[in-house]
Amino acid sequence: MHLSRESIRSLRTGAVGILALVAVWWLAALTVLSGARVPTPDGVLTTAVEAGWGFWSLHFGMTLQEASVGFLYGTLAGLVVASLVLLFPVAEPVLMQVAVMSYCVPLVAIAPVLFIVIGNPDEGERSGTATALAALAVFFTTVVGTVLGLRSADRASLDVVRVFGGGRVRQLQKVQLISALPSILAAMRIGAPAAFLGAILGEYVGGVQRGVALILKIAQQNVDVEQAWAVGIGCALMAGTVYAVLGLVGRVVTPWSKGAAS
Repeated sequence: MHLSRESIRSLRTGAVGILALVAVWWLAALTVLSGARVPTPDGVLTTAVEAGWGFWSLHFGMTLQEASVGFLYGTLAGLVVASLVLLFPVAEPVLMQVAVMSYCVPLVAIAPVLFIVIGNPDEGERSGTATALAALAVFFTTVVGTVLGLRSADRASLDVVRVFGGGRVRQLQKVQLISALPSILAAMRIGAPAAFLGAILGEYVGGVQRGVALILKIAQQNVDVEQAWAVGIGCALMAGTVYAVLGLVGRVVTPWSKGAAS
């Protein structure tokens, strides 16, 4: 794909920003924060390399699986609720209140409740609690983004469908879903990192044999600063990669509205 000058400039700016951040981190770790258990970048990198690819893929792979399944469920549920809001306006107050409530309830507070209901996962299986929290983290963003996108449909196009005998369902299929696609993809882009965070919170509740939360707990118990930082940076890289990939998908799928998807 041909990169525009704006895209190249953005990549260059991002690379410079990351290098500057690493330089400041390195300098601070060697000077003003030398006694504050802040490791240097090379120490974190050495720890990550020594752990090996198998170690990271085992734990991050499980969390990514939980986040992906939860992301899928949460996105589908959000799309269904948003569609119902458009098809049945009388139900909008109730449906939107449910969406708002799902957003207002702290994930940390509801995690133990979900764990009691769902229980421990089988050995080697993904955590149901982590998957549920990942879905919950995505749901509200998807509902709001989809509703706004559906309502931004061109009125003239809706009138054309109505003139040819189409009802609300036909308008939704032929006009509104296409119009809402940039907003849906933008909501998915925002929700994906949130799903990853929700999965980690679900793992923290307990009952997992693999996952990012497990190795974070072990690093905390062993006061392994380098390991904890390596996991944190790995999470940031994972979330940033998913965010960037979905942004690229948005540019490809909706070339007529790059601004909405980026």
